Amino acid sequence: MQSLPPFSIIIPCKTKKDLCPELLPAIKNQSHQNFETIIITDKICPGDPANKRNYATKKAKGKYLAFIDSDAYPHSDWLKNATKHLKPAHISAVCGPNLTPPQDNLYQKTSGLVWSSWLGAGGAGTYRNKISPPRFVTDFPSSNLIVKKSDFNKVKGFNTSFWPGEDTKLCHDLVYKLHKKILYHPSIQVFHHRRPIFIPHLKQISRFGFHRGLFARILPKTSLKPGYFAPLIFTHHSPHSLAHLLTPPHPNWPLPPLFPPSSYHPPHSPHLWPLLPQGFCFSHSSIDSKALFDCHKLGLFSSALKKLSLAFSISPICKYALPKLCIASAYLGLSSIARKK
Repeated sequence: MQSLPPFSIIIPCKTKKDLCPELLPAIKNQSHQNFETIIITDKICPGDPANKRNYATKKAKGKYLAFIDSDAYPHSDWLKNATKHLKPAHISAVCGPNLTPPQDNLYQKTSGLVWSSWLGAGGAGTYRNKISPPRFVTDFPSSNLIVKKSDFNKVKGFNTSFWPGEDTKLCHDLVYKLHKKILYHPSIQVFHHRRPIFIPHLKQISRFGFHRGLFARILPKTSLKPGYFAPLIFTHHSPHSLAHLLTPPHPNWPLPPLFPPSSYHPPHSPHLWPLLPQGFCFSHSSIDSKALFDCHKLGLFSSALKKLSLAFSISPICKYALPKLCIASAYLGLSSIARKK
């Protein structure tokens, strides 16, 4: 009798055309070959990715549920390396970095640099998007998350009331309800195509901020972190900081940055530097406005802060002026470098 595969790779997407071209070949070339692949499209299960993943887990035969996004692809040793760390009983799930693919274009790589920087990652942690030392985590995105099916079922899977953010709730329940661990290990790698700066990147990160205010209230152990709201200092409160963020840390730029370039974790390629500050500013003006507005609606702030939070969340400066300044500044920096070349 043929044994069941230990891994069920689960991929939600609207149609199979949405799968990035590297995904299926990368799965086929896994060094660990005992697995099944389940692709759930709108035709099979309409709805958001959380619904699709839950549907797929009911069909899954594997002991481990390996979640990955349709715009990502795994390292060849993804499953092999995960196997090593899933054996202990106290480990409920494993995860690893979502790295920017080397073939991504300039604007996508800039988005990746924002995600992997301290200012860009905020409370989520830079380890999510760059290779970092092993650690136990309490929250991780389902774009690279491998969970024991038995534990997944015990917490009743993804809560479909929260999307995006269903993975935050899942991880919270695995850690605080089952009292188990989620291990981050740098060898469990996927390559995740980025949304290019500006508009696609902005839309994505604003979705992530949509439930953060709610989670700060109902899941404070994982979401009520200063890092999630610290970027407010750089986007809403300080004109000096705003000027700093619009000043790229480029050697030939006329205005000096407020902090040394090392605080940005700048890339080795100087031609990418002018886009980094714009990415921070553009991202955080969106995510923080969303989070603040959600906090305001839920009454998380004291009455003295309610009007202030609402004013920030609907401020014309945040909605209109700031994005235009970011775009103008970014293109000015790019055109300046292009002329020098």
